[in-house]
Amino acid sequence: MQIYDLGPAEIEAKSFEILTAELEEKGRVLTGDTAPVIKRCIHTTADFEYADTLVFSENAVERLKELIRAGADIVTDTNMGLSGINKKELGKYGGEVICYMADEEVARIAKERGITRASVSMERAMLSSKPLIFAIGNAPTALITLYKSYKEGSYKPAFVIGVPVGFVNVEAAKEMIIGTDIPHIVNRGRKGGSNVAAAICNAVLYDMRREEV
Repeated sequence: MQIYDLGPAEIEAKSFEILTAELEEKGRVLTGDTAPVIKRCIHTTADFEYADTLVFSENAVERLKELIRAGADIVTDTNMGLSGINKKELGKYGGEVICYMADEEVARIAKERGITRASVSMERAMLSSKPLIFAIGNAPTALITLYKSYKEGSYKPAFVIGVPVGFVNVEAAKEMIIGTDIPHIVNRGRKGGSNVAAAICNAVLYDMRREEV
C-alpha cells in the first residue's frame, strides 16, 4: 500500500483522482452537472454504488443552484446534517441551514401526538414563507410528512434531497418522492445518511463557487 505525503487540499484532490480512475476502470465515466454530486457522495462514503443508485429529477442540479442563488434555506432532519453543510458558502447567497430536531416545543408536540420529532420538524419548517430545500439523511418519516402535505395540496417543497438510511420505511419513503414532480435528488435503497445529505449540498455549493471564479 502506498503512503502519500500530502497536505489537506492535496489529499482531497488525490481522493477524487483515485475514485475517478476507479470509476473509469468499472466502465463509468461521469459527465454533466450530476458528476460532482455523485463523486462527492462516493468520496464521503467510499461506496461506488452511489454511481448507480442516485436518482435526479429533470434538471435537478440546476434547479438546486437556482434556489440557492435566490436565498433558499436548507432544512435538515439531524444536527449532524446541520453541522456538515458549509454555512459560509450558503450564506454568500443569503441562505441559512435550519434544524428543529433539538427544539423543546418540537419534542413536546411529538410526544403529545405520538409521532416523530422529524415529522413535527417538517411541519414547523413548512410554515416558512421562504423556498426551502429539505436535506433528509436520517428520518423516512420526514419524507413521508412532506409527501403527505404535497398529496393533500397544502405544501409543495421547492426541493427534496432524500437520502435517509435504515430499514423501516426507508425505501418506500424514497420511492414516494421519486414518484412526484417535486424536484429531487434521492438515493434508492437503504443506503444514505446525514453525511450524504450534507455531501450533496456541499457538492452543489462547491461547484457554484468553482463556476464563479
